[in-house]
Amino acid sequence: MERELYLERMRYRGSLQPTLEALRSLHVRHLETIPFENLALFLDEAPLALEEDVLFDRLVRGHRGGVRHALNALFAALLRSLGFQVSYLSARVAPEDATRAPSGFEHLVLEVALEERWLVDVGFGASFDEPLPLVPGRWPSAGRMFRLDVHGDEWSLTRESPGGVGRLLYVFSRTPRRLEDFAERFRALQTAPDSPLRAESLCTRKTPRGRVTLRGNRLILSEDGHRVERRLAATEARDQLLLSHFGIPLPAGA
Repeated sequence: MERELYLERMRYRGSLQPTLEALRSLHVRHLETIPFENLALFLDEAPLALEEDVLFDRLVRGHRGGVRHALNALFAALLRSLGFQVSYLSARVAPEDATRAPSGFEHLVLEVALEERWLVDVGFGASFDEPLPLVPGRWPSAGRMFRLDVHGDEWSLTRESPGGVGRLLYVFSRTPRRLEDFAERFRALQTAPDSPLRAESLCTRKTPRGRVTLRGNRLILSEDGHRVERRLAATEARDQLLLSHFGIPLPAGA
């Protein structure tokens, strides 16, 4: 891996020592610079293989984003190059559609071992900004509260609303996995007609004061708790919005 190129893609200028402070900074910068996006599923692009060099070419050299497995797999490679101890963990995403059963290996999350253990995830869109301690309890992040619970051999991550109602995000096992264990499910998420990632085109990233999202034909800007949403005009070029808000260089009319 060309680590310096990756760090330049993230515009990261902080410490490169394997410390909690560096892990937090890297996590935030990754969320702010490399978006969650499923655009490849709506364009004439071949499915990505879950391999470090392939992901590096697309996300770093190609200045693109990615989905779940791609983002976390590549981030794990970066962290390992800096001396962090990283494990791949499998997760079942809680479906918004109650008729769809959650599937194993649908998401890949990371466990990083320092003096304590930390849950790391840069591949789930609008979630926690900084790593969460792998300890059952409620943890604040990004102006929201997240809750980690243990159920036998499985853990769950829930995002709580201001009213105290929780939304289950995913359930995961802390059994270490190999990257190749996720390859089949990652391909299915890109190719299956009923893939949950095919519901609507999405590109989103964290900003220093909120989030910017292009969902279908809607541009959504959130800043300091204020949310503005507008539909794109028929003549408005999505490729220009992707370039200006996300740095994604798609061909005109894509």
